[in-house]
Parts: sequence; structure tokens; C-alpha cells
Amino acid sequence: MKKVSLILAIVFGLFNIAEAQTETVPASGSGDCLTSKKGCKILPESGDYAFGIDATPIFNLIGNLTKINSGTTFTDPSSFNFMDGTNSIYAKYFVDESTAYRGKIRIMVNNTKDVEFVNDVTSTSIPPLQVKDVESSFSTGIVLGGGLEKRKGKTRLQGFYGGEALLFYSTNSTKYTYGNALSPTSPVRTNIFDPAMDGVISDKSGKTFGIGARAFAGIEYFFTPKIALGGEFGWGINFNTTGKGVMESEEWNFTDGDVKKITTETAGGSMLDIDTDNFGGSIYLIFHF
Repeated sequence: MKKVSLILAIVFGLFNIAEAQTETVPASGSGDCLTSKKGCKILPESGDYAFGIDATPIFNLIGNLTKINSGTTFTDPSSFNFMDGTNSIYAKYFVDESTAYRGKIRIMVNNTKDVEFVNDVTSTSIPPLQVKDVESSFSTGIVLGGGLEKRKGKTRLQGFYGGEALLFYSTNSTKYTYGNALSPTSPVRTNIFDPAMDGVISDKSGKTFGIGARAFAGIEYFFTPKIALGGEFGWGINFNTTGKGVMESEEWNFTDGDVKKITTETAGGSMLDIDTDNFGGSIYLIFHF
């Protein structure tokens, strides 16, 4: 509720800024042309390019800076779904005032490392000495989309609708290094990060590919010439398929008196989803030039 109030406050502020600008519609010309008091055209026209960014992180930042959640993190209700526009970059090319080709791209690369101290199993001191266990995770995600957009409206408030197709690709892998060596007295390592991964040194998921198509509708409000705050909702279908992965683990081999490495193939899967998207709200800023 507090996030909604913040967004409404910002929107009303932009509305007041826009209303403070004198607008004129030239009597001559081929059609209506909304302009500012300085004569700048407010709405996009044929041949214009547009570049947009997801504004949700901006609202989150403002929420955190103003402590709108009483000191707690300002949360984003939107969960990740490659069909929506979360954290995406938008681009458009206007064929005419009411038609635009649009595209979106998201390239995500995440590399995290978690270090934890655990007791040294060979230590005889009190308290025992400690060693480091390390979890290293690496993931990538790429979303590409393109479609056609139709627009309606002659004022600062513009409605739009259309359809687009999307492609998705992702990978994920995790590696573990342990401070305690395997031995007859410590034949299996305990994974402090995930008990279900005891002894695992590497877990590489299969590659995920996805395709989708969605219909969308939304609005944009031009609070200043060629700059708008917009939002959209959509409904679509997407299909994801994930290949087989590989998991490697180690344990002590009492027969050979050495460390034994075990390689296990993990199953993949697929998913077909038909649903609305952006139900948490996709708010963006878009610039035309």
C-alpha cells in the first residue's frame, strides 16, 4: 500500500509539472500537433526512436531513501518471469504516430561467493580451530523480445496495445570448496550451505531455453516533451525446457584408501505456462528522440 501511495504521489507530481506547461495546437499543418509553450512537440512522431528503462528500481530506491517502510527494505512485488519486463531495456521505432516496432533486452550475469567458518575436524584445541568453506555460484540469463505496438490518443495520455514474441536462455552452476580434507575419520563432508548437498563439490544445471508470445496493453503519460512514464500488463504463453545437468561429489573410499569422486547426471524438465504477467506492475521511463 505504501508503494502504491509513493507511485501515486510521483505521478501526481509529474501531472502538475505537465499542466504547468502551456500547450498549443497549431491551426495550420496536416493534423493536430500537441506542443509545449516553447513549441516543442510533446508526442512521438514518424521516424522517432525511443529508449526506455524499468523504473521499478527507481521507486524502490526512493522508497528506501525515504524509509517509507519504517526502516525495512522497500520490496518489489514483482517476481522474476521472463515474460514480463522486469529489469529490461526497451527500444521502439515509430513507423508513424500510431504504430511502432518495439524490442526489449535483458542480459543478467550473477557471480556470488559465500564464505563460512566451520570447525577444523583435526583440531584438538578448545575452542577448536576453524577453516573456511566456500560456495561459489554463477548464473546467466538473457531475454530478447520484439513486436508491434499500436497507439491511441491525442493528448499527453496515450494508450497502446499489441503483441510480441520472446526468447529466453539461462544457465546456473554452483561449486563448493571445503576446508576439511576427507579422511578415514571424516569420510563425508557436511555442506553448511545446504544439508541436501553434503559432499557435493560441483552442481551444474542443464541449460534452459524458452520461447513465448504475449499480448499487451498499457498507458504512457508524457509529463514533458518526448519523455513519458508508462506501465503495461500482458497475457501470454511460454514454454521452457531444461537439459540434463551434472553433479559431482566426493567421499572417502575405504577400499582404496583414497578420495572417490562420484559423477551423477541430474534430470532436466520442461514447463508450459499460460498466464497474465506484470501483475505486480511494470513501470518504466521512456525517452524519444
